[in-house]
Amino acid sequence: MAFKSFDRNLVLRVALLLLTLSLPAVLILHGWSEALVFLLPIILYQVVDLTRFLRKAQEELNQFIESVHYRDFSRYYNEQYPSAQLQLLRKGFNEINTTFKSINREKESQHLHLQKIMELVDTGILSYEVDSGEVVLMNESLKKLLHIPFMKTIHFLEKRDYELYQAVQELAAGRSRIAMANTAHFEKSAFKVLLSATAFRSEGHTYKLVAFQNVNEALDETESQAWQKLLNVMTHEIMNSVAPIASLADTLKNRLQETAPAGPSAHDLEDFKLGVSTIKNRSLGLLRFAETYRNLNRITKLSLTEVSVKEVFLNLKHLMAPTLAQKHIKLEISLSSPDLRLQADKNLLDQVLINLMVNAMEAVKDRPEPQISLSAYASPQGKTLLKVADNGIGMSREVQEKIFIPFFSTRKNGNGIGLSLCKQIVLLHKGTIQVQSAEGEGTAFILRFN
Repeated sequence: MAFKSFDRNLVLRVALLLLTLSLPAVLILHGWSEALVFLLPIILYQVVDLTRFLRKAQEELNQFIESVHYRDFSRYYNEQYPSAQLQLLRKGFNEINTTFKSINREKESQHLHLQKIMELVDTGILSYEVDSGEVVLMNESLKKLLHIPFMKTIHFLEKRDYELYQAVQELAAGRSRIAMANTAHFEKSAFKVLLSATAFRSEGHTYKLVAFQNVNEALDETESQAWQKLLNVMTHEIMNSVAPIASLADTLKNRLQETAPAGPSAHDLEDFKLGVSTIKNRSLGLLRFAETYRNLNRITKLSLTEVSVKEVFLNLKHLMAPTLAQKHIKLEISLSSPDLRLQADKNLLDQVLINLMVNAMEAVKDRPEPQISLSAYASPQGKTLLKVADNGIGMSREVQEKIFIPFFSTRKNGNGIGLSLCKQIVLLHKGTIQVQSAEGEGTAFILRFN
């Protein structure tokens, strides 16, 4: 509306100037040439006034365009100070600025809402420009998940975790996959993440949006429940089949011993005894096998108490002292605070640490200077972490992925039960157990408790 008034004012000035310029012809036709002397100053005044008006309007317009260029919509144009004609122009500028400020406020409000939503969700969100790799969005959940405070480009992830970087780059829009992630934290723990990707175009650029969801604990829980169901069925079937066989074999052996003098030849009897004895021994072995794995299912409830980590470590040291001395293994204990405590079932916690200690002693037995360390500290998130580390032979990546599976063991005389049991106990505490290892560089198990 203000600009229409300005246009009318400009048209009126030009029309008056044209009318004034046409008057000399009229005066000459009517023989009033002397009047031209009085008309000339009027024409000059109108030309100067129009020029000054246009120059002032151009200055005002240039200032406004400059403000728009720098997105400065906070400026207020005084509508009372200039001439009445420019008041209309300034009023129009103020109306435009008010509209843009309103749009900016709406955008800021939407952006603030989006930021708060990004901060609240547990899923990590990463958005980057596909061609340049420039990161345009990285929420707090992703920073905490990967322990990376800032990423300028997606290529930064390549240096920290090449496998995760490859998984992100190769993931097509609209697809999902599970990948392994290694944190940049000093603990360098590995965990599984569910990656989901989408892509979109904006202002001629293609952007990729990737969601990171930590599914490690959920998969561990599901895996543990699946194994428990399997073990329940297996134990039931084996016990039902093997117990009668063992009982029958024992009965036959006893009766054979009673009737041996009047029975078959000594050679046949010896073969018969050997066969029955073999059946019995094998049956007892199967019974021990079933009994061992049934222990996995017996632990379903916890007796939680407040436990002193220092006391737990010292008791473990005292228990293992003879074996450590016999094998010349050095044990180091480190606590971030002597008052460090946690809520746990002490007996089960002791069982976990004993299993880990036994494994560590086995791993360092061929080292020239065998060493095991027990350490405990509190994480920035307030969790209590226990760490059992050794300078043993270490493990390959393939072995690390299987060590918590029941029945799996790298030792000839191992039954594959220890670490499976440790994992189940830790999961019952709503905690996690992770392994850090490299071949030839030792192994560390980290237990996290809330």
